[in-house]
Amino acid sequence: MANDRDTLLSMGFDPARVDWALRATGHRGLQPAMDHLLEHEGEPIPDPSAAASATQPPIAPNQDDGDDEDTEALRHLESAGEAKSIKCSLCGKVFKNTALANFHAEKSSHDQFEESTEEIRPLTEQEKQAKLAELREKMAAKRNVRAQEEAKEAKANEALKRKQGKDLNKLKEELRNKEIIKEAEQKRREKAEDVKARAAIKAQIEADKQARAEKAAREKALREGKPVIDNPAASGIPPPAAVTSSSSSTVAGKDFKDTRLQIRLASGGAPYTTTLPSESTLQDVAEFVAAQSLSVSVDTVTFTQHFPRRPFSRSDFTKTLRELGLTPSAVLIAS
Repeated sequence: MANDRDTLLSMGFDPARVDWALRATGHRGLQPAMDHLLEHEGEPIPDPSAAASATQPPIAPNQDDGDDEDTEALRHLESAGEAKSIKCSLCGKVFKNTALANFHAEKSSHDQFEESTEEIRPLTEQEKQAKLAELREKMAAKRNVRAQEEAKEAKANEALKRKQGKDLNKLKEELRNKEIIKEAEQKRREKAEDVKARAAIKAQIEADKQARAEKAAREKALREGKPVIDNPAASGIPPPAAVTSSSSSTVAGKDFKDTRLQIRLASGGAPYTTTLPSESTLQDVAEFVAAQSLSVSVDTVTFTQHFPRRPFSRSDFTKTLRELGLTPSAVLIAS
């Protein structure tokens, strides 16, 4: 018994499982113990006290009361000689003791056994080595199958991780693209605002330069004793063309390429002076004023000419300064 146990331990089996196998098979040899170990691999080890059930007699043959044929067969078996083994009536396997028969019944669900005079000889050393080699091959095959399944599962997990990584990278790339588009839009808006601000500053510089030139001309005329002629746009006095009819103003204005405007706010403050092409519309004038003052909106501003008294409607905003008779110069009140 000790040799069988040592042999199984040398094969790498757990001592507790070896003891269970030997105990379950009634210490009837190496082969039953190896079969038990392979059959119950991975199962929990039962309490040793439960091993007593293994000593129960084998499952009796399926006999019915009054079955004369089975009774006669049993009587013939008893007369043939002493029973030396137990045979499964369903598959024909022969077992050395009741423990192995019970183990076979548990494993195969066979429930019909009979006594047999066939004697089971013990395994020779050569047969034991062959059984050990067979057992090692079976164990190696099971380990190989398990390793292949684990490798396949690991490969599937790796593919899933790669897919998740690609999806995450795609989402990050989309977020980066959205941020780039957002930043580009912001830069375009800032650039447009800068262009508008520079245009307003340039217009103011031109107006200031013109005002300084007119002031210098007046001072020079005073020093030289010459009559001072104020610019009609600066003094607020309408040009002669403004006094004439609209048709004559339009005809006379055709000779002027540019129009000088002085825009005064109804709310007060310094007037704004600018020079625009005569083909500019009143809408362009509204945009110029809105760029100079925060209190003026392009959509709501209105213009009025004092002399002659003339309010401009929203339909006039699409007309040119030449068409409105504002060339070569005019004074407008913005409100």
